[in-house]
Amino acid sequence: MALLHRIFSRTALAITGLSLKGLALKGLALKGLALTGLTCSALAFAADAESGGARLDPVLIDTTRLSRALEETPAAVSHVGREDIADGRQQLQLAESLSRVPGLYFQNSDNFAQGQRISARGFGARAPFGIRGLRIRIDGIPETLPDGQSQVDALDLDSAADITVIRGPSSVLYGNASGGIIDITSRDGRDSRDGRDIDQTRILLRGEYGENGYRKINAQLSGNEREFSHHVSVTDLDYEGYREQSAVQQQRMNARIGLDLTPERRLDLVLTALNTDDAQDPGGLTRAQVRADRRQATANAINLNAGQQVRQQRIGLLYSDDDAAGGTLNARTFFTRREFVQQLPFPGSSLVSYERNFYGAGIDYTGYFNTLGLPQRYIIGVETERQEDERLRRTVNPAGAITGISGDAFQRATAAGVFLQTDTALGDALTLTLGARADRVRLAIDDRRGNDSGARTFNEGSYSAGLLWRAHPDHQLFANAGTAFETPTFTEFANPDGSGGFNTTVTPQKTRSAEAGARGTLHPTLRYDIALFAIRVRDEITPYEDNGRTFYENAARTERHGLELGLTHATTDRLTLTAAWTWASYRFQRFEDRNGNDFSGNRLPGLPQHSVFLESAWRHEMGHFVIIDTRFASDVFTNNANLRNSDARAASYAVANARIGRRWQPFGQTLDIHAGVNNIFNRDYFSNIRVNANNGQYFEPGPDRMLYTGLTLSFY
Repeated sequence: MALLHRIFSRTALAITGLSLKGLALKGLALKGLALTGLTCSALAFAADAESGGARLDPVLIDTTRLSRALEETPAAVSHVGREDIADGRQQLQLAESLSRVPGLYFQNSDNFAQGQRISARGFGARAPFGIRGLRIRIDGIPETLPDGQSQVDALDLDSAADITVIRGPSSVLYGNASGGIIDITSRDGRDSRDGRDIDQTRILLRGEYGENGYRKINAQLSGNEREFSHHVSVTDLDYEGYREQSAVQQQRMNARIGLDLTPERRLDLVLTALNTDDAQDPGGLTRAQVRADRRQATANAINLNAGQQVRQQRIGLLYSDDDAAGGTLNARTFFTRREFVQQLPFPGSSLVSYERNFYGAGIDYTGYFNTLGLPQRYIIGVETERQEDERLRRTVNPAGAITGISGDAFQRATAAGVFLQTDTALGDALTLTLGARADRVRLAIDDRRGNDSGARTFNEGSYSAGLLWRAHPDHQLFANAGTAFETPTFTEFANPDGSGGFNTTVTPQKTRSAEAGARGTLHPTLRYDIALFAIRVRDEITPYEDNGRTFYENAARTERHGLELGLTHATTDRLTLTAAWTWASYRFQRFEDRNGNDFSGNRLPGLPQHSVFLESAWRHEMGHFVIIDTRFASDVFTNNANLRNSDARAASYAVANARIGRRWQPFGQTLDIHAGVNNIFNRDYFSNIRVNANNGQYFEPGPDRMLYTGLTLSFY
């Protein structure tokens, strides 16, 4: 068995290497990939060969509503644990932790005014800022609004315990704008025992400093005492940024306080707060401007002091009962207040502000029964959410002076859904999963400056069916099919003629998807995950720019096909190798734009065909680590026309990063020192593409090589 395992492991690595050679497009120098591969080999030979590898731990998944082991889940799901979120990382953006997840693609990690852009199998790629088309949850509370927009600027990764990702469309689980699910769970203090038998409180202080004026300080207080547990995290970030006009000053607080009412019943209070004093926006550059000075900002961004200020507070309550009439009952409610002001990097109707109330509640019940001798498990639930925005849009001249009010409206979005999902054991090795959901989404605008008030209501049904076959105790095959929908957001309903109200020519997009895959372990040390997907989207919502502002239209039909592969190899007790590869074809099946241009057959802009993540991570049981990773993305088109000249296309790139850390435990306390370097080989690349931007201003250059170091002190 050991010989077979060794042969398979080497074969798998060889296949991965051959695949990467095939991805070397037009002379791409894969120095980062080579470094990671060489480091993997060197660390493997240096590690303790007698350990025979470490067994990979099982993973429990709750994001699919019905709680299951990862191996029992009939869908493409990925799980990221605490050490992959934390060890030596800056913990500023989700891209740091989730680049290892196949099917995901990240942009805009360095522009805090526009927010992280995330896409899953192409969903979310159209967003000019923030997140569209994906459902984001933190501790069971939605970060995604009823109209489909999401912001994650209040996310505190220093508090994150783990992250689960459903990579495919999941409207049957969460309703509108569920092209993929990212579910973050915060630490709650119950993990602070650190293996000890006594109740305790843990204090953690962490400071990081680096190039480009980077400074981040984090303090945490966590503990548990009998039935009470708590975790509180406070973070202060001050970062000048790589480009001119890209600084950010931000403070965050995240708290989770839990009380075990009985051994089966628990109540959690969740509190978060965000204060962004200033997050500047340098704007997009043309290729000529990039060649002249990658670090410059646009003239408008500087003259107008483009950027945003944000205040946000949230309170949430979570209740769980594991003994409710023989089943499990979960209930949640929340209220979020957000105050927002943003100056966009162009003159005109570009100074936007709003005051938002976002609140909602949900309840679900999981039970068991038998039908025709077949054991079944089900979950039934209902949830409702409401968004209320007092919005004001003002006009500014090129010097930044306010010259008038161009919009004043009260926007309301209400979403309500009821869902049912069942698992039926068709035998010892086969499980059938069925799901259905009904949603009602209503968007309304009260225009205070004209006669453009109105409302749109969408009643949508979503369905899914999946099969899981346990072909072997260590190997599972799965397949599923389903439908999904996504309404335009308030921003995407804007009228390009400058009037208020709704652009009635934009309609929701509808999705039909299917996927098949396999996962399992070879020996106990190599975990694999492979998925094939096919997606058809009708009335795809796609962006275009007019006079610096982004508007939207429906792009008839699009097709998406792809292959996702993930490998994790616990080579020894200390060394883990990770690889993720995504190949995908995202194309307009049929699309003629408003000007009569036929883009049928073209690739969707802003998305690569290939993306690769490689990592070698050596971790000592005492807390020391050495980690090297490389991220590769193939070329990206910047517009619907797929122009291939260098002024309208972003070339492929590979960026390598490294982190090292060491731990001491003097006098029973813990001292950690770590250092990292991003973009080791100082590669030029673009961290963001502004799709279909005006005047060729598509490009936001990514940072050069950046060094940082940090120190963490924790004590009880």
